[in-house]
Amino acid sequence: MTVIKILLILAVIGLMVFVLRSHGTTRGGAYVKIGLGIFMAFAVYAVVRPDDVSWVAARLGVGRGTDLLLYLLVVGFGFFAISTYLRFKEMELKYARLARAIALSDADRRDQAGGSPGAVKANGDDDRASAEPPVPVSGADGGTVTT
Repeated sequence: MTVIKILLILAVIGLMVFVLRSHGTTRGGAYVKIGLGIFMAFAVYAVVRPDDVSWVAARLGVGRGTDLLLYLLVVGFGFFAISTYLRFKEMELKYARLARAIALSDADRRDQAGGSPGAVKANGDDDRASAEPPVPVSGADGGTVTT
């Protein structure tokens, strides 16, 4: 076995450990981990026995094994790109709903306190800032941010 094969296998094993250690608890995350595990096993096999990949490629009508791997990577990248796009779109929707809920909650509190949205004291502070304690909010990195 050559040095490059050993390095490639170690890289694949490292990626697999990284993926399995990430804390995905959803069913979709489990499917992704299973699919990635199968892909990683295929990657190790392709590194160890590249002639077999060429044989499979010839049976599928693809010229070379490297072409087959390229096609599979393009398809895999397409799934990754779509998955990432959908995940970010879902996060944007959640942030919009959260902002809307906070705005409605602030409006309700101002209505109950009898203050107007534009009420500002002589010193430049609004009524809400002096009457309410800071609210802790979970940050994107898992830490707590006080607003």
